[in-house]
Amino acid sequence: MSVQRLQAHYGFTRMPFGRNLAPGMLHRHRGLGEAIARISWCVDQHALGVITGEVGAGKTVAVRAATAALDSSRHVVIYLPNPSVGVRGMLHHIVAALGRTPSFYTATLAPQAADALAAEHAERGRTPVVVIDEAHLLDNQQLEALRMLSNHDMDSGSPFAALLVGQPTLRHRLRLGVLAALDQRISVRCTLTGMTDQETADYLTHHLKIAGRSDTLFSGDAITLIHNAARGYPRAVNNLAINALTAAFARNQAIVDEKSARAAIAETGGD
Repeated sequence: MSVQRLQAHYGFTRMPFGRNLAPGMLHRHRGLGEAIARISWCVDQHALGVITGEVGAGKTVAVRAATAALDSSRHVVIYLPNPSVGVRGMLHHIVAALGRTPSFYTATLAPQAADALAAEHAERGRTPVVVIDEAHLLDNQQLEALRMLSNHDMDSGSPFAALLVGQPTLRHRLRLGVLAALDQRISVRCTLTGMTDQETADYLTHHLKIAGRSDTLFSGDAITLIHNAARGYPRAVNNLAINALTAAFARNQAIVDEKSARAAIAETGGD
C-alpha cells in the first residue's frame, strides 16, 4: 500500500497525524496548553522546571512549542538530548554551545560552564535555556552539578533557565533525600497526562482538518476505541489513527469504523 494511494483515497492534501507539525498548527488541548504556559513562565523567571509524563504524552512537543516562541535575540536554547554523557559531557556541551572551548579538566569545567552561562546573560543580554531531555536518566552527580550551576551566584538570581524533561520516575527520584537541595530549587512542576475522551475526539478532528478533511471520517465507536487503547496519549493516538485509516483503506471503506479501529489496536499490540 502506498501513502500516495491512501492520501488520494481519502482526499488528503497532506498525511494527517504526522509529527512534523509547525507549533502554530498544534492541537492545544488543555494539558499541552498548560505545559507550554508553565515552560514559558519558567524561562521568563530564569527558574528550574521539571516536566514529566509517560512516553508519548507530548513533553517534547510542549518544550518545542514553548522554545519556538522565544525571541532568538534574547534567548539561546541549549538542548541536551542524551544524559548518558555524564557530568563532564553535560558541562562540555553547555560550554561549547555558548561558543567557548571547553576546559580539558573536569574540575575547571564546572566554573567555566557557570561563567559562560552568566556572561551570556550579562554581556550578550541573552537568557540561556538549558533543556535536558530523558532527564530521568541523569545520575545524581549530574543533578548535583546542575544545582551547583544554578547556585553559582547566590546574591543575584540565576542567569539561566533549566528544564528537566523526563518520565515520571524523575519526580520520585527528586524526592530522595540526597537530592533534596535540588528539589527545593524547582519552581515549576508540570505533569502531562493523557487527553480526555472529548480532547481525543477534538484532536483527531483537528489533524484531519489540517489534512483537508473537515467532515466525519472516524465513527464515534472508532474514536472511543482509539482513545481507550491509547489512554489519551497523543503519540499512541497518532499511531492507532494511521493504522485504522490503513485498515479502512484496505477494506475500501469511506469511513473508519469500529472494525478498522479494532484491527489497528490488534496490530499495535493493544487490547
